[in-house]
Amino acid sequence: MTKDHLDLKGFLILLGLTMLWGLNYTAVKVSNTGFAPIFNAFLRSSIASALGIAYCLSIKQPLFHRDIRFFHGCMVGLFFGVEFVFIYLGLLYTDSARAGIMINCSPFVVAIGAYLFLKEKLSITKITGLVLAFIGLYSVFQGKPRTWNPSMLFGDVLELAAAFLWGATTVYIKKYLAERVHPIHTFLYQLVFSVPVIFICLIFLEPKWILNVSASSVIALLYASVVIAFASYLVWFKLIHTYPVSELAVFTFLTPVFGVICGAIFLGEQVTSGLILGLLLVSGGIYLTNYRKKS
Repeated sequence: MTKDHLDLKGFLILLGLTMLWGLNYTAVKVSNTGFAPIFNAFLRSSIASALGIAYCLSIKQPLFHRDIRFFHGCMVGLFFGVEFVFIYLGLLYTDSARAGIMINCSPFVVAIGAYLFLKEKLSITKITGLVLAFIGLYSVFQGKPRTWNPSMLFGDVLELAAAFLWGATTVYIKKYLAERVHPIHTFLYQLVFSVPVIFICLIFLEPKWILNVSASSVIALLYASVVIAFASYLVWFKLIHTYPVSELAVFTFLTPVFGVICGAIFLGEQVTSGLILGLLLVSGGIYLTNYRKKS
C-alpha cells in the first residue's frame, strides 16, 4: 500500500538500513584481510546475484529483457562493477570511516548529473548542499589520522571515484531504465552484469586471490553479500514503492555517520577533528541536496 508520508514503521526500517550500510564499510575492511579486494568484490556480487536470480524467479519475473533495456542493463552493470572494484581496492588503503564519507558524496554527483542530463533544476538549497560537501571533503583530507601515509590518499581518491560512478549509475538508471522496468531488474542488472566486469579486473590486476581466511573474514563477506547487497537493497526498493522518495532520501545522510562510528568502535580508527567536521558538512550537504519542501 502506497503512503503519502513516512510513518514510524518506515522510519525505524530506514534507521536500521542506514546502520547496516554504515557497518558495511567496516565489514569490507575485515573481509579484505581474508580475500584479495577485487576477488572479495567478485564473491560479493556473485553471491548476491545468485540470491537475486532466485528471488526474481520466485516472484515470476523474467530475468532479462530482449530489447534496448538489455543494453542499458549491461551499461549499468559496467558502471556498478568498476565502482565496486574502486570501493574494495580503496578500502585496502584508507580507513572505513573516511571511505564512508567519500562514497556517500554520490548524491552530489546525482544532483549535478540530473541538472546536466535530466533537465532538473539546481535550486539554491541544492547548491548550498554542494558547497557544504566540497568544504567537508577538504576537511576530511586535512584531518589526517596518526596512521596516515601517502597510500591513504590513493585510497581516498579511489573512494571518490567510486562515488562518482555510483552517482553516474543513478543518473543513467533515471534516464534510461526508471519506470521502464520492474525494480528487481534494476537491482539484478547491476549485480549480474557487474560479475564479468569485476572478473576481468580480477584476472588482470590480482595474481593472488586468497589471503588469510578466517571466520571473521568469511562472516564479513557473507554480511556484505547477503545482508547488504541482497536483503537490504530489496527492503530499500520496497520502501521506495511504499513511501515518498523525497522523504526517504534525506535519511541517507545517516549512513556516513554510522560508518564513522562503526570504524571507530570495531576497527579502532582515529576520529580526528577534521573527520568530524567533514562528516557534519557532508551529511548536512546530503540532507540539503535531497531535501524537498512538502506541497
